[in-house]
Amino acid sequence: MTTKYIKKILEAHVYDVAVETPLDPALNLSKRLNNRVLMKREDLQSVFSFKCRGAYNRIYQLMKQKKISGVIAASAGNHAQGVALAATRQGIDATIVMPKTTPDIKVKAVQARGGKTVLVGDAYDDAYQHAIKLAKEKKLEFIHPYDHPDTIAGQGTIGMEILRQHNDGIHAVFVPVGGGGLIAGVGAYIKYLRPETKIIGVEPEDAPSMAEALRKNRRVVLDNVGIFADGVAVKQVGRETFRIAKLCVDDVICVTTDEICAAIKDIFDDTRSIMEPAGALAVAGMKKYVAQKKIEDKTLVVINSGANMNFDRLRHVSERAELGEKREALFAVTIPERPGSFRTFCKTIGKRGITEFNYRYSDDNDAQVFAGVKLANGLKEKEELLRKLKDNGYPVVDMTDNEMAKNHVRYMVGGRFPDVSNEVLYRFQFPERPGALLDFLTRIGKRWNISLFHYRNHGAAYGRVLVGLQTPADERKELVSYMDKLGYRYWEETDNPAYKLFL
Repeated sequence: MTTKYIKKILEAHVYDVAVETPLDPALNLSKRLNNRVLMKREDLQSVFSFKCRGAYNRIYQLMKQKKISGVIAASAGNHAQGVALAATRQGIDATIVMPKTTPDIKVKAVQARGGKTVLVGDAYDDAYQHAIKLAKEKKLEFIHPYDHPDTIAGQGTIGMEILRQHNDGIHAVFVPVGGGGLIAGVGAYIKYLRPETKIIGVEPEDAPSMAEALRKNRRVVLDNVGIFADGVAVKQVGRETFRIAKLCVDDVICVTTDEICAAIKDIFDDTRSIMEPAGALAVAGMKKYVAQKKIEDKTLVVINSGANMNFDRLRHVSERAELGEKREALFAVTIPERPGSFRTFCKTIGKRGITEFNYRYSDDNDAQVFAGVKLANGLKEKEELLRKLKDNGYPVVDMTDNEMAKNHVRYMVGGRFPDVSNEVLYRFQFPERPGALLDFLTRIGKRWNISLFHYRNHGAAYGRVLVGLQTPADERKELVSYMDKLGYRYWEETDNPAYKLFL
């Protein structure tokens, strides 16, 4: 039962640090989707996210129960700022353990709110383990980011505000999910008063911890999670949050990185505010839900959960937003290597905008073109264009959903060198920090010759590298074993059509 949470939410102490954020109409989205879309603007909190609610309520309740000298938390971002602010308001010390990969803007934000920062390791798990150790050594109270009733109740005040601000019916509320504290609190309150309202969680496709837990009816530990939406990059949901979610959550929708980027742009178009990836999850999920269910004339509420965006990441977002909105397609097209063939190809494409056009001479017969094309009518138009190109005799490969093409090939098209023997191709992901690229190259070793290399800073917490290695066939198993021992996430891309055509 979740009824105990209603009283806890009503009595939650959050408004010393939090404000009642507006529930704003999203006019552009509403018109485009033929539904009434309302945005709960948690990006307008002083720490630019909802996290101050749960952190403050937890610390306040602790202070009521016993005398404490200080608190500690592990976080790479929003929870850290919430704890620092809450502790400062209560007049106690806050220590925040953060990964070394945490962007400087977030470290300084914690310090500006009175928190002491300790940087440890490359990932959240490293910071968490160190925080637990310090808590025992220094007798500090550990403030969990989501899996505690007081934290859940603090986040649940958002649900209370939504129902107070909108008295009419709500078809569905879309909630971003990491550890589950937000959806547990909001879900418990709204389902108690409005059981007909659907509570729908939204997760990235590469971090589906709640979706998998609900599917298997038990908490699972994911082997790896993507960190583009770093605010929700959680390998396992909380014990208490999962218990509540099983009772309150109607569905969980998983969205791609491109769909998140498109949602960031959608929110910007309506509010002129820039969400962090986790903060735009709800909009991305809502759009996907509307498309799948084909619903119209409904009231849909999305929680814009945070706006602590790294400025450097905006270049990646802007590049991928058009793809996520199905407004751009990427094609690999073979055209004849002769004068006038470019012009003929462009005539076939018609008056559509060309966003990208890459070409390098390869041989006397065929030319490989990497082209980006603007779309006015989404997937339907893309399929029409693919069909038109094929009907005109052009061999064409759709690269729109090819991660290697989007992250690497479009920046390095140069044609194939004919005499690279025994080459295999791997795509790597490693923690982005000063010296990380050198460390990666050192660990790759000198056993096999590097025949291709591409790295580009995307402004994300993880760097992405594409590497070609000349490895004889009888050494391939040894190479795979070596790759496994490096400790980096990797994917073999030797059979990727983008590699075969352009590199």
